[in-house]
Amino acid sequence: MVHQSPFSSTNSPSLEITGSRQFTAWLAEQHLSLAFTTYQAGKVFFIGVQPTGQLSIFERTFERCMGLCIDGSTLYLSSLYQVWRFENVLEAGQVHNGYDCLYVPQVGYVTGDLDVHDVAVVDPPVTPHPIFVNTLFSCLATVSETHSFIPLWQPPFISKLAAEDRCHLNGLAIAQGEPRYVTAVSQSDVADGWRDKRRDGGCVVDVGSNQVILTGLSMPHSPRLYREKLWLLNSGTGEFGYVDLERGSFESVAFCPGYLRGLAFSGDFAIVGLSKPRENKTFSGLALDEKLESKQAEPRCGLFVIDLRSGDIVHWLRIEGIVTELYDVAVLPGMRRPMAIGFKTDEIRRIVRVGSVEEK
Repeated sequence: MVHQSPFSSTNSPSLEITGSRQFTAWLAEQHLSLAFTTYQAGKVFFIGVQPTGQLSIFERTFERCMGLCIDGSTLYLSSLYQVWRFENVLEAGQVHNGYDCLYVPQVGYVTGDLDVHDVAVVDPPVTPHPIFVNTLFSCLATVSETHSFIPLWQPPFISKLAAEDRCHLNGLAIAQGEPRYVTAVSQSDVADGWRDKRRDGGCVVDVGSNQVILTGLSMPHSPRLYREKLWLLNSGTGEFGYVDLERGSFESVAFCPGYLRGLAFSGDFAIVGLSKPRENKTFSGLALDEKLESKQAEPRCGLFVIDLRSGDIVHWLRIEGIVTELYDVAVLPGMRRPMAIGFKTDEIRRIVRVGSVEEK
C-alpha cells in the first residue's frame, strides 16, 4: 500500500508512506493505532486503518515536536517551546468524520526552547502530571504554571544546572508511576561535551539509586520498561535490545537499517522508529555506517515491528520524501482510526465540551 500526501502547496515536497503487505492487518488484529513525531518536518502522524481496510494517515503540524506519551485518554506532546496536553473527546462507539479517536488540545505549558526530548506521566499524591527530559539543562523536569520548568533530578555527573546540553540526556523509562531510568549520550560535564563521546560514551542511569548502571553505548535513546526488562535503542549501532541488569550489559535483539529513536510495545511486538542519519558531524563516524555497508543496506526512515520472541522484523512502514527523521513512537490501544485537532482550521472553534462540577 502506498499513501501519497502533498504538503502545503503544489510546489512543496511530497510524502510517500508505504506499508508492508500485512501491516494494516496487524494493526487491526492488535486493535491499536500508532502515533509518531518528526521534529525535522514538524509533524505528528496518526496511523490507523480505514473502514475499507486501507491505511489511514492523519497529520498535524507542531514545530519541532518530539516526545509523545499516552496516558489513558490523554496524549502529551512536546514541541519547540511548549508541552501540550490533548484529550480524546470521543466516547467508546462514537465517531467523528469516520475517526474513532479525536484528540483535542486542552492545555499548553510554555517552557521556552529547552530541547525537550522524552515526555512521561508520573503519579504524585493528587493528580498525574507530565515530566520531561530537559536536554538543554541536563535534567528531568516538570511543568509549572508560573515558570518555564521545575527541575526534579539531574545525573550524578552533572555538577551544575546550566543551559549547556552537557551530556545530551534524552530518554526516560517509568516504573510504577515514577521515573526509573534515563539514557544519555555521554557523562560529560562541560558545554556540548557529549558530541566528543558519540561512538561509545552512552550510558544508562538509575534515577532511584543515582548510579550509572551501563556504559559503552552509542547514542542510546528510548529506554522503556516492558515485561520486567529494560529495553532501549543503541542508536549509533542500529540495534534494538535490552539491558541485562545483573551483568551490566546490552543484549542486542535486532538490527534495523537506520538511526533508531522511538520505541513502544504491544503484546509480543516492539515498534521501533528509524531515521536516515543526517549528513553532518553529529551522525558521522558511528558503527551504524559500517554495519549498513557490511549488509549492503541503505539507511531508512520509517517504523519496524519486531517480534520479541524471534527478533525478526515482521512488519514495516517506509517513509520517503520530506520526512527523513523520526523521534518518538506511541501505541494507541483500542483505537482503529485516530486524528487530532490543530490550530489552523476553524474546527477547533466548533469542538465544545461541557464539564461537570465534580470534574473541577
